[in-house]
Amino acid sequence: MLRISLLALALSAACSGPAQAQSLLSPEPFSDIVDEIRVGLHAHRVHHAALPFLVNEWQLNGVEDISFDVLFTSPDVDVFRWIGSPRPEVGTTISLAGRDSLVHANLTWQLPVFDTPIYLEAGLGAAIHDGALTGAAPGRQNFGCRVNFYERWGVGMHVSDNATATLTYEHTSNNDWCAANDGLSNFGLRLGWKF
Repeated sequence: MLRISLLALALSAACSGPAQAQSLLSPEPFSDIVDEIRVGLHAHRVHHAALPFLVNEWQLNGVEDISFDVLFTSPDVDVFRWIGSPRPEVGTTISLAGRDSLVHANLTWQLPVFDTPIYLEAGLGAAIHDGALTGAAPGRQNFGCRVNFYERWGVGMHVSDNATATLTYEHTSNNDWCAANDGLSNFGLRLGWKF
């Protein structure tokens, strides 16, 4: 009797497996929570400043970072509507060359450029890093604080209904609140999939 029950359970799992796998790969289970997933490739430490205006000073020779971001659906609550319905976001930028990496949490605002697929983007939050506070090895940063401000600026395009491409400039520093404040700014391209 036990063998029959186990066999029936195994057959039931085998028959329902493909349907469950298919529903996990489709966006429906995530669409109410996750709005977009992004992956990116970035030049590491292109500049030290928070704002990306001094493009002539950028150093773009160190393309060594990858990023992964999850942008959540903006909560349907008054406080989020009052501040422009930003999307909460968590993500990471990892140096493949063994330099400074970070994990961030922020709010991301997106503004369409008229009636075009192009948009402007801004993010504000906090980041934690694996770098030195002071006494950093050559080629690495003295962050001063373990947790710093995180800002990101971008311009992007809706490539299709489900795909985005965003050029981003991300920055983390502490606004001189700690003993050291070597700002870290990375520049690159993030490709997104919208649910």
